[in-house]
Amino acid sequence: MNLKMTGIDFTRAGIDIRQCFSFTRNAMALAMAQIRQRPEICGCVLLSTCNRMELWLSLAKGAEIALPEFLCSLKGLSLAEYGAYLNVRENMEAVEHLFYLSAGMKSQIVGEDQILTQVKEALAFAREQESTDRLLEVLFRMAVTAGKQVKTRVVMDKANYSAAHHALQFLKEQGNHLLGKTCLVIGNGEMGRLTAQALMEEGADVTVTVRQFRSGMVKIPKGVKRMDYGERYRYIPKCDFIVSATASPNLTITREGLDACLGSASVRNQIYLDLAVPRDMEPAIAQRQGVVYYDMDSLPLEVQSEEMRSQYQQAETILAGEIQKFMDWQECRDLVPRIQQIGAGAARELVWRMEKTFQNLDISETDKEGLRTQLEHTAGKVVDKLLFELRDQAEQETLQKTVEIMEHVYG
Repeated sequence: MNLKMTGIDFTRAGIDIRQCFSFTRNAMALAMAQIRQRPEICGCVLLSTCNRMELWLSLAKGAEIALPEFLCSLKGLSLAEYGAYLNVRENMEAVEHLFYLSAGMKSQIVGEDQILTQVKEALAFAREQESTDRLLEVLFRMAVTAGKQVKTRVVMDKANYSAAHHALQFLKEQGNHLLGKTCLVIGNGEMGRLTAQALMEEGADVTVTVRQFRSGMVKIPKGVKRMDYGERYRYIPKCDFIVSATASPNLTITREGLDACLGSASVRNQIYLDLAVPRDMEPAIAQRQGVVYYDMDSLPLEVQSEEMRSQYQQAETILAGEIQKFMDWQECRDLVPRIQQIGAGAARELVWRMEKTFQNLDISETDKEGLRTQLEHTAGKVVDKLLFELRDQAEQETLQKTVEIMEHVYG
């Protein structure tokens, strides 16, 4: 296994830095096409969310790559300026990280559900781009399965919360009540829909923006109104809360646009909540009188309760078992070439021991050579079958010892 990952997350960098590393789907497709051209790279997966971006690579045996430098070059960024923000993990450390990540154990909101979907979608997108390989395929698939196990067997405090729910809870704790308030949600992707649903559940009057060309294809929660994205500034003066959560690299709310729609008249306090990375809202809007602005980094990290720590330990026990399953698979996978070499060695010895019999056969030398080749091939297959069956049935320690003994005999 030659597995490496590098990335950036909310624990290492603020949103201004993180947004420099974010990928849209189109940008991911272009990056993967560029990565596939490197012969030492067997597979890659890109994970890009509001709180993190990770590049996962499966490399050829013995291959090395300077990951921070490679990622910075993909994004057109200076390694000297941005390299210090990047995490680098390899092999077992990387495996453990992905399993914990998929279970929501490394999220800003511990136990949140959204990351599990994001990991699954990252693998699916890599498949679409024909960028994954067997190692990454199995690793991500087993990590998702482990995450589901944790979700099913451990009921965590606030485990069903998304970033949207957490943001609204934070606003309520600041004394902002949502019942009967007029709210605009810009964005109708998963985060936008979660936000609109959460606002509805609080009793708010919610409108979601929809781009005109996609209006008939977009599903929004029942009871939520829709309006054309181009009309958002016209509607903003009526709103108490404006939330933006798009995957667009462009700003949805600018200071200039806000000045134009609100004018110079004094307005009641409006709350602007930016749940996107890169930012949807220009931070300069916070300088306007009557505007209260929050981005992802404005949401405080939760302090774990004693009960939450106990639930975390339960999750760790489940993850340890699932990680071991992957490592068992990997060890068996590494044994395949060794088993094949043992089979080939045993077959050569059989043909050597049959040489006197070959010499006594009343057939041409060409036929004898053909018979030797066929016998060697068949004998190798028989030994392979025995060892592969042992691989599937025996304990890992027994299998390893058997392979070592047979390598000594036929090495």
